[in-house]
Amino acid sequence: MRIQKDRVKFNVGGRVFETTSTTLANAGRNSMFGAMFDESWNLIPNNSVEYFIDRNPDCFAVLLDLLQTGELYIPVNIPEKLLCREALYYGLLDHVRSAKWGRFDGNRLRLSRSITGQAPGDGTAIRAGPNGGCCVAHGSMVHVYDWMLDEHPPLNLDYQRVNDVGWADTENIVMGVSERLGRGDGGMGMFSSSTGELRHKFQVSHENQVKSYTAGALSFSSDYKIFSSCKGRSNEYGIGVWDQVTGKQVDFFYEPLGWSLGDADKLQWLEGSNCLLVATLFPRKDNCYISLLDFREKSMVWCWSDMEAPLAADEKRVRDAIAMEDSNSICVVNEFEELGFMDLRSSASSIRWGSRSRLMKGKMPEEPCYPKLAVHGGQLFSSMNDCISVLSGPDWVLTSRLRRSYGGSICDFSIGGDRLFALHSEENVFDIWETPTPPII
Repeated sequence: MRIQKDRVKFNVGGRVFETTSTTLANAGRNSMFGAMFDESWNLIPNNSVEYFIDRNPDCFAVLLDLLQTGELYIPVNIPEKLLCREALYYGLLDHVRSAKWGRFDGNRLRLSRSITGQAPGDGTAIRAGPNGGCCVAHGSMVHVYDWMLDEHPPLNLDYQRVNDVGWADTENIVMGVSERLGRGDGGMGMFSSSTGELRHKFQVSHENQVKSYTAGALSFSSDYKIFSSCKGRSNEYGIGVWDQVTGKQVDFFYEPLGWSLGDADKLQWLEGSNCLLVATLFPRKDNCYISLLDFREKSMVWCWSDMEAPLAADEKRVRDAIAMEDSNSICVVNEFEELGFMDLRSSASSIRWGSRSRLMKGKMPEEPCYPKLAVHGGQLFSSMNDCISVLSGPDWVLTSRLRRSYGGSICDFSIGGDRLFALHSEENVFDIWETPTPPII
């Protein structure tokens, strides 16, 4: 039996609820209840005090039940959007999300729904947000969806092509765009994900002069740094670094002679080694370049190029690459979705292609989508045509496939916020995959 002082009364919109501070503690310190009853606030619950909250009582009952049981039951008379609005007020959106679907597991993913985009033409890139939403780039436009998959005002770049897009955090989206000939208006900007307001325009300076540049691939670090490949008019080819909070340029890694950084297709920040993976891949370049940059030492600490070992006509060309810090390796994939691995501990590493046959069988489509790679939760994901393969374990064994017939080949996919988003190329549509919650016993 709970002690008397543990009981708490709320009057929500005229209805009285009685619960315990122990139940309210399940909301966490970042919630409204955490602010009210955390010890640091010196507010001791007392059942003689009734806290009045001028909000919807029906939604409060649902959220209180969620804190008590860990399960979410939404009565038919309560719109889900209304409940989510109230959960946002109380700081319980994460609790609602985690109750709606389970912890991400590639082998248990189920197709939740598909959404047809609003922009004309096909999408070019999709990026999962940290809070379960996503954004989709279509030419000069970026469409943003919250975790309820409601669309926010689109971001329109006035006919400038969006080369890459990414989430700096839950509230801000960064876009890299091409410079229009003679206009000097390319570069990179940060926008509010909810309103589309421009927060920062990131400039490149060299010798105290602002330079025009085209921003390519993007990446982000946990200490609020933004990385972008930059292609300029004169000598500023390379990788730029900006502070996300201030919008100021803090570093620049100039392209070494004979290498290719300004046209990079992919950047990946490695938290453990404090290095940046930079990959320039076929078919953008005839030759592939993969390197690791250490910005502390201003040096390239690891590099590989197929120029060092010229490929035969029927050799496997690298289409995507991803670093896996746990195994000190880089995984690459070719146009047949065959996986290869390079050892980061070797300064002269070569690709060790897997001995097994390709993951996907059957005839190649007339216009195939080149495969993409992702690593999440100790699992490796590889897309090819209309399917995403999930590989698990130390030997990366194929354990499941995610496939949907509608929409054609997958041109891009992204994982974040406990969801996987897959963007199709032949139709302007993307799929949302989620892990179902365990059954209630």
